[in-house]
Amino acid sequence: MSNCAIVGINWGDEGKGRMVDLLTENYDIVVRFQGGGNAGHTVVNEKGKFALHLLPSGIFRDGVVNVLGNGVALDPENLWTEIQDVMSKGVAVTPDNLMISDRASLLLPWHRDLDGLEEARLADKKFGSTKQGIAPFYSDKYQKKTILAGELFYPEHLRAHLADLMEWKNLILTRVYGAEPYTMEMLDKWLSEFCEKIKPFVRDTGHWLREAQAAGKNILFEAQLGSLRDLDFGIHPYTTSSNTTAAFAPVGSGLPSAAIGSVIGVVKAYSTCVGEGPFVCEMFGDEAEELRKAGFEYGAKTGRPRRVGPIDIVATRYGVEVQAATEIALTKLDVLSYMDRIPVCTHYELDGSLTDRFPFPAALDGAKPVIEYFDGWKCDISGARTWEDLPEAARRYVDYIEKAIGCPITYISVGPERDSIIVRR
Repeated sequence: MSNCAIVGINWGDEGKGRMVDLLTENYDIVVRFQGGGNAGHTVVNEKGKFALHLLPSGIFRDGVVNVLGNGVALDPENLWTEIQDVMSKGVAVTPDNLMISDRASLLLPWHRDLDGLEEARLADKKFGSTKQGIAPFYSDKYQKKTILAGELFYPEHLRAHLADLMEWKNLILTRVYGAEPYTMEMLDKWLSEFCEKIKPFVRDTGHWLREAQAAGKNILFEAQLGSLRDLDFGIHPYTTSSNTTAAFAPVGSGLPSAAIGSVIGVVKAYSTCVGEGPFVCEMFGDEAEELRKAGFEYGAKTGRPRRVGPIDIVATRYGVEVQAATEIALTKLDVLSYMDRIPVCTHYELDGSLTDRFPFPAALDGAKPVIEYFDGWKCDISGARTWEDLPEAARRYVDYIEKAIGCPITYISVGPERDSIIVRR
């Protein structure tokens, strides 16, 4: 079996975690290769219901090694809190099944402060940040002003490096935002309470992954968010601050030589969006609230109500292209079972003309959705386990999406549980 990347096709929140949890039975290693604690991967299995933020979604599979790669925004405080929470529910987390790249940069306490301060300064022009410090972190990373996880093993060097960074960062906190400065006492407390706790998991994962690759191990790469939140190809500037695409997986994992044989793009059977930015197919009012409640569409990290709408064929086709997806996992088809007629955004109207192409970000505010309707099936499909089990109307809906986006739909999720899945081969 070849290496595989599981990625989001739309705005994120498509159900990547449930697909990683399902498919890890076929893989030896799961690697998170980008993003940080702003992720919200919901997983439901025999061990319970979990909302993962930094831990890879393969953590529940015995024998699977989970790696946080160098491309991740590694927040020691959030990670340690999450490890404790998962372990309290009976899930083993040890240096044998969780490894952290020594080249992963640490998200420092002031990154969260700066995230909130900047959103407050922007006021009604804010980006809709989760305020987990992600944008300030990646900004500092590319300025080479972060701490690498491997520096935890060099305490004298670490404290000197932190002192230099603190001096620089305090200038910004106090002079730009009028906030309180940090002290070395505060950083020493952070080091002892959180960084020392995660230190046993830190190692040279690049070397370990190269050895695993040479031994023929199968690797699953897990992405955060989706194509439309990608820093380079998303709805700029309402994106995340990292690359969410499968093409970045080898770099962000620490295994640049990795060949990815398949890319499973995850698409929800309708559209959801957390945060700010253009969302052409958005529903409003009672219609939106009904769909939101049916799908329990509230952010796993923030609890914020998600914006909702019909599946957007224009955006989804673009997401498939950006990810170079080889197959699709369609999730939450069961949520649509209450609808008499199911809306689909088939085109955009832009400057008086219909278009199938996803517009440049600056043009999105002028785009209007063109909606067509499909017959609903009005019955519970959560027990379906084969393609033939689905009602004809549901099959027509799936067939239409598959043809419209130009990528085979291999998996169809009809519930959050691990086995609530239809596999088409």
